[in-house]
Amino acid sequence: MKALNFFLDFFLHIDKNLSLLIQNFGMFSYLLLFLVIFMETGFVVTPFLPGDSLLFAAGALAAKNDLNIYLLYFILILAAFLGDTVNYWVGHFIGPKAFNPDFTFTIFNKKIKMGKIFKQEYLHRAEDFYKKHGGKAIVLARFVPIVRTFAPFVAGISKMSYKHFISYNFLGGFFWVTLFLFSGYFFGGIKFVQNNFHYVVVAIILISFVPVVLEVIKKRA
Repeated sequence: MKALNFFLDFFLHIDKNLSLLIQNFGMFSYLLLFLVIFMETGFVVTPFLPGDSLLFAAGALAAKNDLNIYLLYFILILAAFLGDTVNYWVGHFIGPKAFNPDFTFTIFNKKIKMGKIFKQEYLHRAEDFYKKHGGKAIVLARFVPIVRTFAPFVAGISKMSYKHFISYNFLGGFFWVTLFLFSGYFFGGIKFVQNNFHYVVVAIILISFVPVVLEVIKKRA
């Protein structure tokens, strides 16, 4: 329960928490931001990390000169690109056995069932999205939480050519980071947005899930 409250507080007040991070860590903040975006896109076990809201908040702080927008832009695009690349190769080598409920691995003499970490529903959601949109799914998935994390993994499982994947990977990362980072940069400084940042974060999260909701409605129609 404490962990849930922590994450809720971090998400809803991400602007203030990120500002404190910058004050405490200075230039190392860029590295921390790089790691969060890299992990959110690069590891299927961390889809809960902030993505869209973090980019928006970082852009808003860059507008206040707390961060250098040009350095930030380059670092976050690199993080998004490398994250999807790692995710693709993990999927390529591990394959679908990671989602087998009976598949286990041992760490520190303790057996862990992969089914408790890798949810079948997330994989199926990404597979459906990928089948419908093909290579474009890598680009479109950037804007859908959870699917964003699993799409490159599924691309690796399906043995999609990396030469084919890399262009969609770069385009997706470029458009995703550009949209949210510069939205925060240009709109985050508005007084209304600053005073209601937690509502803006909730709105960003809800809007990000619109494609998933539409897909569910279409299936049931």
